[in-house]
Amino acid sequence: MRKMFGRLAGALAALVLTSSLAAAQSKITVAVGGGACLCYLPTVLAKQLGEFDKAGLAVELVDLKGGSDALKAVLGGSADVVSGYFDHCVNLAAKKQELQAFVVYDRYPGLVLVVSPSHNGEIKSIKDLAGKKVGVSAPGSSTDFFLKYLLKKNGLDPTSASVIGVGLGATAVAAMEQGQIDAAVMLDPSVTVLQGSHPDLRILSDTRTQQDTLATFGGEYPGGALYSTTAWVASHEKEAQALTNAILGTLAWIHAHTPEEIMAKMPDEMVGKNTQLYLAALKNTIPMYSETGKMDPKGADAVLAVFSESSPEVAKANIDVAKTYTNRFVEQAKTTGMNAK
Repeated sequence: MRKMFGRLAGALAALVLTSSLAAAQSKITVAVGGGACLCYLPTVLAKQLGEFDKAGLAVELVDLKGGSDALKAVLGGSADVVSGYFDHCVNLAAKKQELQAFVVYDRYPGLVLVVSPSHNGEIKSIKDLAGKKVGVSAPGSSTDFFLKYLLKKNGLDPTSASVIGVGLGATAVAAMEQGQIDAAVMLDPSVTVLQGSHPDLRILSDTRTQQDTLATFGGEYPGGALYSTTAWVASHEKEAQALTNAILGTLAWIHAHTPEEIMAKMPDEMVGKNTQLYLAALKNTIPMYSETGKMDPKGADAVLAVFSESSPEVAKANIDVAKTYTNRFVEQAKTTGMNAK
């Protein structure tokens, strides 16, 4: 009997411990605007490395077709946080919807405007895209914003090309190879995969490096970040801090490991069958990942300037861009040593 009571007591203690650990972990749903895209790798890798668990969070990643879909998930209440491009925070501010980014993981956007291999002969410049079908991840996503900016910058009506949602991964590559679209705004690894099959791939605009980003936008232009509604961030400071700590830990891990070691941690379905092309794309992308997690105020200003140029609504809205992001969670992580790994 004594042994039986001992076993029961042990089982009860284990149950209480498990329950308390579950209760200690806050459940957070993060909507990702295309998880296979390397621009979002830090969010997926944080999950793979157990950084969210370490920060006391039970995080569910919901993979969606594009950044606009991820944003809709948060605004609709089916997700808490977006892992997507910061520019949505600026764009929505013009519509009086307050969003706030709290940790940045991409220093550059990594967006690439590519011509479909079967249309190289007729499309030699951005001006040739008028009246053409151009693929974006999803209408209203950052890929769509980028296209409209480039069209306006080259003297065209931002709506002069027909926009078609093709996703970011294999679906975008297939649409390009099958000639369903004339061009597309793509991201790695899809660009590198396409180049592997088509070495003469024509690139009209590229923002995968600092030099190219400066040439395109006239300044640094932040890409991927974690953001949510300003109200959610204000009422979930503990969770926002934990998410920030997890991303900072992941960024530190990325910059301390080789591309091969990073690839080994990623889900097989995201790496795909051609590991060499994925690795080549990853090597190109690593300089894009932030080392600090901080928003550069000049970068945020550049996003506002770009949108003001291509969107009359944004230009008229008198947006205070400083309200669309905060660096205090990153600063707090530094003061507590959370990101010293």
